[in-house]
Amino acid sequence: QVQVVESGGGLVQPGGSLRLSCAASGSTIRFYSMGWYRQAPGKQRELVAGISNFGIPNYADSVKGRFTISRDNAKNTVFLQMSSLKPEDTAVYYCNRLVNTWNWGQGTQVTVSS
Repeated sequence: QVQVVESGGGLVQPGGSLRLSCAASGSTIRFYSMGWYRQAPGKQRELVAGISNFGIPNYADSVKGRFTISRDNAKNTVFLQMSSLKPEDTAVYYCNRLVNTWNWGQGTQVTVSS
């Protein structure tokens, strides 16, 4: 059974930065497009960044220019570098495949507040 574990969240002031990591076990990510999603209280889960198996990224308009997604296939890990964070980025962040998702992990909480 595939398991994904997200980490790196925390409390940060507006304008700050965080780097999230997602480690997958039970399957290789090498062949899959992967994504970072987030879910804010009372809202649906949304895709914020994706990266193809060839390493081509794409971003939601709300995070473009502030977030950078990357992957290390050798370590079976996906990263999300977040900069210039805003209070509206507050959410639980998850990673998963872009298509035919695996079971969702616990996510990592990101709180942007002064």
